[in-house]
Amino acid sequence: MESEYVSYHHEDRTHLGLGKGTPGYRTRCVASGRVLSHDRLGGLHHRYDRAA
Repeated sequence: MESEYVSYHHEDRTHLGLGKGTPGYRTRCVASGRVLSHDRLGGLHHRYDRAA
């Protein structure tokens, strides 16, 4: 569980000190289209991405 949280913290969670960015520099998608939800931390949090 700890490594899953560290992964979530660096890849998915936004940080105010990084201008609402992530430490892993995940890019923000501005395209329109269908939204996909991915469970994180056993469904406690979610990551949302646009479908290709």
